[in-house]
Amino acid sequence: MPEPDASIENKPSPSRRTLLGLDWLNFLLADVQTGVGPFLAIYLAGYKWDEERVGLALMVGGIAGILTQTPAGALVDFLRSKRALVGVAVAALAAGALLIALFPSFWPVMGAQVLIGGTSSAFLPAVCAMSLGIVGRAGFDIRQGRNQTFNSAGNVIAAVSMGLLGYFVSNRSIFFFIAVFAVPTILVLLLIRPTDIDYEVARGATDGEKGDKAESVRMLFQDHPLVIFLVCAVMFHFANAAMLPLLGEMLAKGQGRSSMMFMSACVVTTQFVITLIAAWSGREAETWGRKPLLLIAFGVLPTRGVLYTLTSNTDLLVAIQIMDGVGAGIFGVVSVLVIADLTRGTGRFNLTLGAITTAVGIGGALSQVIAGSIVHHVGFRAGFLFLAGVAAAAFAILYFFMPETRNIRLATVGSSLGQKRNPD
Repeated sequence: MPEPDASIENKPSPSRRTLLGLDWLNFLLADVQTGVGPFLAIYLAGYKWDEERVGLALMVGGIAGILTQTPAGALVDFLRSKRALVGVAVAALAAGALLIALFPSFWPVMGAQVLIGGTSSAFLPAVCAMSLGIVGRAGFDIRQGRNQTFNSAGNVIAAVSMGLLGYFVSNRSIFFFIAVFAVPTILVLLLIRPTDIDYEVARGATDGEKGDKAESVRMLFQDHPLVIFLVCAVMFHFANAAMLPLLGEMLAKGQGRSSMMFMSACVVTTQFVITLIAAWSGREAETWGRKPLLLIAFGVLPTRGVLYTLTSNTDLLVAIQIMDGVGAGIFGVVSVLVIADLTRGTGRFNLTLGAITTAVGIGGALSQVIAGSIVHHVGFRAGFLFLAGVAAAAFAILYFFMPETRNIRLATVGSSLGQKRNPD
């Protein structure tokens, strides 16, 4: 008898309406999320906030996300109404954007950041869960690449729109833009049919497995490859999170209203590259494996940090963002696939994704305040070199200690199929 083919799986056939809804959800979620981050840094700098206070505001949003990310993942695993969860989170994000626009003083901004950070933590696990439940494991690699492509395309449109609004109208108008686009984002959820989502597959369980067999998170994190990946992911985001906001603050000095256009150009460059590379990453992750692609993503980050220190030319600084697109495009797709590989059959995919995102959020939040403090006391050059050093260390750990996880996934599938054919 021939060996079981590890690539054979029950492949669902979701409706075109559901797939269209998933595409548009990823596109529109980018529109409502883009303004929170680098644009916020420039907006607050316009109200005489210094680097430390801007870093604090960004850190508060990050901490709120940290505290809610793991519970959000657990909630996504538990709830069947994943669409409703996304809708509530989008509405809360819109409310936070309006609060920032109407009251740009310290405590309202901090409150808005808590609201935005706390509710936005549901987006990644909910969308990944719906995607996995809709297309199944066999189609998840390509689907994750497609999700990232539409998300990045939405980021391009949003960044251009926000740059134009900031230049021709006002920086404040950007946050009204976010609130307005929350409405179609909520409505497009109705295109996704609940009957097209397999809720057992959506949480990473094996077909037909019930929740009482799910592995504990403590057991999952005794898996050495998962711990190594966690360390690498935290260091990657620690090095990456502060780079674009710091670049925005550097561009804002002495540029006046033009700073929003420069930041828009940076975001557009990054997201355009992600749009081009994300679908390719999803396809190649299945043939190349996960680790070679991750090494590319990790390798461009320290190079980018060093290059920021070598020029003050605005056009060159914007061009360097091509590297940001390469790194973010690959990491955004492949990191989710690695987590799916390592949690296959556990029923804890979204909870683990949330837990790792929590740790990543800690790295990102600390990055904002530590790098902001370094820049405030020493200068932008020292800040970028510090972040580049952390990125180089993350690359070394990934190269020497992280195994290839695609083989783990294929071995798991082959074993599962073998057990089905030989129940003894």
